[in-house]
Amino acid sequence: MGLTTVVNRPSANRESRLRPSTRLRNIELGLLLFAVAVSAVAIVLVQLGALGRVDPGILSLAGVPALALLVLHVVLRFAAPAADPFILPIATVINGLGIAEIYRIDLTPTGVAHHTDDGTRQILWTAFGAATAIAVVLLVRHHRSLQRYTFISMLVAVVLLLLPLVPGLRLANAGAAVWIHIGPLNFQPAEVGKIALAFFFAGFLVTRRDSLAMVGRRFLGIRFPRGRDLGPILVVWVLALLVIVAEHALGTGVLIFGMFVAMLYVATGRTSWVLLGLLLAGAGVWGTAQVLPYVAGRFTNWLGAFKGTLYDQPGGSYQLVNGLFGLAHGGLLGTGLGQGRPDLTPAADSDFIVASLGEEIGLVGVFAVLCLYLLFVSRGLRIAFAAADDYGTVLAAGLTFEFALQCFVVIGGVMRVIPEAGLTTPFLAAGGSSLVANWMIAAVLLRISNTVRGAPQAVI
Repeated sequence: MGLTTVVNRPSANRESRLRPSTRLRNIELGLLLFAVAVSAVAIVLVQLGALGRVDPGILSLAGVPALALLVLHVVLRFAAPAADPFILPIATVINGLGIAEIYRIDLTPTGVAHHTDDGTRQILWTAFGAATAIAVVLLVRHHRSLQRYTFISMLVAVVLLLLPLVPGLRLANAGAAVWIHIGPLNFQPAEVGKIALAFFFAGFLVTRRDSLAMVGRRFLGIRFPRGRDLGPILVVWVLALLVIVAEHALGTGVLIFGMFVAMLYVATGRTSWVLLGLLLAGAGVWGTAQVLPYVAGRFTNWLGAFKGTLYDQPGGSYQLVNGLFGLAHGGLLGTGLGQGRPDLTPAADSDFIVASLGEEIGLVGVFAVLCLYLLFVSRGLRIAFAAADDYGTVLAAGLTFEFALQCFVVIGGVMRVIPEAGLTTPFLAAGGSSLVANWMIAAVLLRISNTVRGAPQAVI
């Protein structure tokens, strides 16, 4: 009997180790299937509302990214069994709602007149984004391996951020110089550049955290850094200003600097860095508003959106006000998918897709989407604070904060809480480069969550 007990213990231990991970992946599978079903129902409702019939062709095409996401789930079962079970389903349902609304805009009178087919492109980009996430999970066996490429990441990020300034690569007729074209492919290299910057910031700050956190003079109860330690934050500040000035990309500059300050605070725990960051951000935006008309115009449109002269002039508040009218038209419950007129707002499927979706699903639907974003951010922060190493903590926190800041900047701009900054809503808006970059962020968070302290219990 004693022999039987000894023999059975290893088997019991193996089962105890496997059960939590298996349970996590089963939870993920159930939520993923539900997310795919919600996306399919949204597309069907769009077709019934706009066409009065169901077109199986677009549903069949939408099955391609759904299959890719299921493959990603299978890969996680073997390559990262203790990964967070909620990141993938949340991203899937937001992405699916975005596809449904972009496809709906294709079916509007404006979309039909211009033969737009952005919905199909978004479906294909989603499949490519899922494939990219699979590659990240398989190639990055442990997130700490990324720390070896800290300065290579810096070089890659700078090249990607400045690539649109290279003659012959910049996409003509684009409002902001953030697009490049290589043959038939248009791409925003800054989207991937921001992720490379996060790798660099995390590696740099973890190695320099002692001097950044413990040295400096106290003033009014706050320890301020030495002048020599201000170098990194000033370099990133100048880089952000360069992006704003040279590429007319206010939102990208804000995201870069905001992500760095957030990661600096997580690495050091010093409130003085946040105060300095806010002061530098305010000074940078104020200075660029004095010399760059497009930045000043964003503030003018924000403060005086409903002035008749401003509404009618080129570059005025027409887009912003029409987005607000669309949200107001949707009311509490919305007009119903496929039954609004989101195409009346310029850039309805990209910058202002929140207004388009809000018109058709109403305040209740928008609140549900915001809750999904909030849940994604909360899972990212939970992964960051449960990470088993400082690099994982700083990296996960930085990527999560960048994601959250982008949501706030975009949705706040559409709803006139802050000036509009010309960014895309993560996972929701049309745009292949943004979609792929966000799936890369989700994959990195999944990889980090697989190695959290006490995994997988610490992530639930």
